[in-house]
Amino acid sequence: MAVTLTEKAARQVQKHLAARGTGLGLRVAVKTSGCSGLAYALEFVDEPAPEDRTFESFGVTLVVDPKSLVYLDGTELDYVREGLNEGFKFNNPNVKAQCGCGESFSV
Repeated sequence: MAVTLTEKAARQVQKHLAARGTGLGLRVAVKTSGCSGLAYALEFVDEPAPEDRTFESFGVTLVVDPKSLVYLDGTELDYVREGLNEGFKFNNPNVKAQCGCGESFSV
C-alpha cells in the first residue's frame, strides 16, 4: 500500500512547508462529503499519530491514517496548471465515480 507525489507536487509541498517554517509533511485523507460520498483533505502535519502510515516521495513525507489508506492506496498526487487554475490533482485508481463538479468521489 502506498500514496505518492509527483516531483512537481513535492516541490510545491516543500515550498509551502518552507513558508510555514515548520512541519513534518503533508497529511492526505478522505472525509465524508459531497454528492458522491467522499472528498479529499490535505493539511500540514507536525507530528503523525501512532496509527498513521508514512510514505516518502521526492523528499516529502506523506502521512495517511489507516481508514483513508483503504481509499487512497495507489494514489499519485500531482500539481497541475490548467488555464488560470492551478492546484493538486489526485490520480486515484480506486475511484469508480465522481460528481460533476469534481469535488467528491466514490469507490
